[in-house]
Amino acid sequence: MGSITLDDILVTPLRRIATQGGDVMHAMKRTDPGFVNFGEAYFSWIEPGAVKAWKLHTRMTLNLVVPVGAVRFVFHLPDEGFRIEEVGAAKYVRLTVPPGIWFGFQSRVDGSSLLLNLADIPHHPDEVIRQDVIDIPFNWQSS
Repeated sequence: MGSITLDDILVTPLRRIATQGGDVMHAMKRTDPGFVNFGEAYFSWIEPGAVKAWKLHTRMTLNLVVPVGAVRFVFHLPDEGFRIEEVGAAKYVRLTVPPGIWFGFQSRVDGSSLLLNLADIPHHPDEVIRQDVIDIPFNWQSS
């Protein structure tokens, strides 16, 4: 396997099917691009304006979906700089993030946003590296 780049982050449009009584929102099928394996699924609420940064998974492939609200994801590699993806109800996609990329995220709406991660392996604290939000310089207050 070659070195990882920010271009290796996959953005997959997702189906949102309008139905009487509420929409059906697809997240992932095992036949989808970006599916590697299934380890666990978890949800995380992100409070308005809250920044959760920085993490780097050494083995986990992330599949990130935001069915409620809007979230700005910031991905970073020291040799490449930053890549920003803003996703949510208005831009309903799945971001597939391979291991080895620093990332952080922030809710971009007045209310809370809901994040779903469909990970290829179960979470284990030994496979994630963390840094404080100030350790990687990024202006989280910018629009």
